[in-house]
Amino acid sequence: MLLDSLERPARDLRISVTDRCNFRCSYCMPKEVFGRDFAFLHREELLTFEEIARLARLFVRNGVEKVRLTGGEPMLRRDLVRLVEQLAAIDGLRDIALTTNGSLFTRENVRALKAAGLRRVTISLDALDDATFRAMNDVNFPVAKVLEAIELAADAGLTPLKIDCVVKRGMNENEIVELARRFRGTGHVVRFIEYMDVGNSNGWRMEDVVSGREILETLRAEWPIVPVEPHYFGEVAERWRYTDGAGEIGIITSVTQPFCGTCTRARLAADGKMYLCLFAGTGHDFRALLRGGASDEEIDSAIATMWRGRNDRYSELRSEATPALKKVEMSHIGG
Repeated sequence: MLLDSLERPARDLRISVTDRCNFRCSYCMPKEVFGRDFAFLHREELLTFEEIARLARLFVRNGVEKVRLTGGEPMLRRDLVRLVEQLAAIDGLRDIALTTNGSLFTRENVRALKAAGLRRVTISLDALDDATFRAMNDVNFPVAKVLEAIELAADAGLTPLKIDCVVKRGMNENEIVELARRFRGTGHVVRFIEYMDVGNSNGWRMEDVVSGREILETLRAEWPIVPVEPHYFGEVAERWRYTDGAGEIGIITSVTQPFCGTCTRARLAADGKMYLCLFAGTGHDFRALLRGGASDEEIDSAIATMWRGRNDRYSELRSEATPALKKVEMSHIGG
């Protein structure tokens, strides 16, 4: 039974192509946990590009319209262009995007990704102040390199480009206005994200959260902005546009205003586990199906059964106690 017969099919498939990252930010990969000796997945544990493309094709015929490549840091996966080419050949797939920290972008590889069929990129940038940015990425990486990556992506036509900023109290809340000002009028969309209790290792506390309402008030104190209708059902970011025509910003409020009831996302980890929530504790093993000789029809059935049985409501149930629940690490399944 295909998912187009269900009330709300998965629309957005997020594919983690690696669990490795070259940043050790406090948000999802603190160095106390993901240090030099951390055991990442071995190559044979990773899905091959052919396995990823097959699953993506089956999800597309079950209702998925958009694929986003994540990590870890997806640019660490060798020959990523080849995967994009395979995904771009899938009939019915309307959008292929990439989430990255931008650290490995060059003019050559960005253009190659665009030529292969990549449509858009989202680049993480938590601060413009260099000292703050280096403190948050924990590898002494300069903010100038991320700004260069943004320009390379824009020049290659990977637009509309989104810039994601996780706001953590006491770290970078004073960067909200500066980030918005830097990208006003560029056509890029800065999205401010409430600090979330992803995984089990980032030491999340509710008092570290700068709420979406606070972010909105901070921006409104600088510029008149008005709400904009979502692009599609299940869009996670609240959209706001500047009344002077200088573009728009987004605010993602999964802590203070959860949106579990409209979620249309499925997340495929690099090891073939499928997760139905960013805060899930267990995944569905699609690698075993792929490598066990399952037919397309059998995998179709597994997809439908999995999606029909979903009951994830972590963000709606969140309390001071829930961060202690075991959850998959964000570095394993992406954002």
